[in-house]
Amino acid sequence: MKDHKKYFPILIFSALALGLVLGTLLNFPNAENGFSKNNHKNKLKKIIDFIDNEYVDSVNTDSIVDLAVTNILDKLDPHSVYIEKNEMSEITQSMKGDFVGIGINFYMFKDTVAVIKPIPNGPSEKAGILAGDRILFADKTQLFGKKMVSDSLFSKLKGEVGSKINLTIYRKSTKKTLRFLVNRDHVAIKSVDIGLMLDKTMGYIKINRFAETTYDEFEKELLQLKKQGAKSLVIDLRDNGGGYLEKAVEIADDFLKDKDLIVFTKNKKGRIDKTFATENGSFETGNVFVLINENAASASEILAGALQDNDRATIVGRRSFGKGLVQREMNFEDGSAVRLTIARYYTPTGRSIQKSYKKGHEAYYKDFDNRFKNGELYKKDSIKVNDSLKFKTKKGKIVYGGGGIVPDIFVPLEIENSDENIAYLLQSGALGFFVFEQLDQKRGVFNGLTFDKFLTKIESTELYFKNFEKYLIKNKLEVTISRNKRLINKYINAEFARQLYGEKQYYALMLKNDTMINTILKNN
Repeated sequence: MKDHKKYFPILIFSALALGLVLGTLLNFPNAENGFSKNNHKNKLKKIIDFIDNEYVDSVNTDSIVDLAVTNILDKLDPHSVYIEKNEMSEITQSMKGDFVGIGINFYMFKDTVAVIKPIPNGPSEKAGILAGDRILFADKTQLFGKKMVSDSLFSKLKGEVGSKINLTIYRKSTKKTLRFLVNRDHVAIKSVDIGLMLDKTMGYIKINRFAETTYDEFEKELLQLKKQGAKSLVIDLRDNGGGYLEKAVEIADDFLKDKDLIVFTKNKKGRIDKTFATENGSFETGNVFVLINENAASASEILAGALQDNDRATIVGRRSFGKGLVQREMNFEDGSAVRLTIARYYTPTGRSIQKSYKKGHEAYYKDFDNRFKNGELYKKDSIKVNDSLKFKTKKGKIVYGGGGIVPDIFVPLEIENSDENIAYLLQSGALGFFVFEQLDQKRGVFNGLTFDKFLTKIESTELYFKNFEKYLIKNKLEVTISRNKRLINKYINAEFARQLYGEKQYYALMLKNDTMINTILKNN
């Protein structure tokens, strides 16, 4: 199950070219061109030139260089990496906060581009394209009946702002072939999923990553919640892999008083750079709760650590990922880049929360397995803290460095401790794929239903749970979900709500019996 990606076609979201961004991104200074006269450093250039000029067969030396760079960086920490051109383009787009395209969530279903859902107010929705439609042609290019790689598919659908594309669509519900003229435009990639009220005085904001637009998105939601009467706030950073450090700092500044220390970094030369809060905080009073889990990393940990160390927030959940390294990027002319660790960051009390990577990169990223096996995800007492890395907050609360942010209030994993693979399943995208196929077979069953009537209908049946069991067997995934029936049903129902109604309804169901939310409401 750990290699779940090989069993499922990848869910391609044209509006969400995301992934776990386990890095704090900063601008890299201009690098000098040319090579050092140092003989050791000159070896790489010499051998590449030698192969280019003398090797008996034709060789793509670019690929050799890529491999060499990757192997060099593999000797360093897990976050110093080489990023190829195509991957770099996707990361840049994701962190920018928007892209130019037709605005649909889609994937290849039986060799055909199937529309999961048009992006609300996006070009495709405005043109009249619906969920379940199949895109047969983009202009005169056939998109069905052949396996197209993602890059080729994206290149057909993206373009310049205002450029037009003729899409030929097959609409299964009416069994008709239709043609639409779509005007490409900017399509937002939200980094703040939702803002809503949990009760009359407590607001909730979910941040999925820290991108260029995150602070503006966050401020917009926070303002709306304050207007609705929010006196306290929950910031959900679960599964947020990080992003731009400065955006986490800007959000922390909203909650801290003038001159409170937010974070500081130290490089190998001992240079220390400190970042302090300003007098511009927009939520400096009122209870704040931050939700974290084992997949909250980097910039998420900066925000959580700053608020914890300044006694400004209660941290709820499970120990965070443990990524306390700062990267800069050096860009190459071909569009690829190297992301190199240049410093460590520290929380206001002086904690480094970087976990050890001495056992190698593979072990580093399989840390979830270890936490599962040693019981840490179920019992706070199983969290291994280093007493030599003990620190005190301003008010005297004990906090620990070395391997993530330890929550003030521990909330165990909802999954039964005998079913580790369930966690991988729920992160794999399989559920979204399954729900689309169920809707594709009988979408009309839900036509015209209000959300309340939809809830009554879907919560009164076990049909989709049983169908999901069959779906897993069909795809040769040996995962037993019967012991986690309540949790799986919640995810299934929420995904139906997302695809039929939208993000707000999705979160209404996901948060409805959320153990961390319930813990906060009981303790507030």
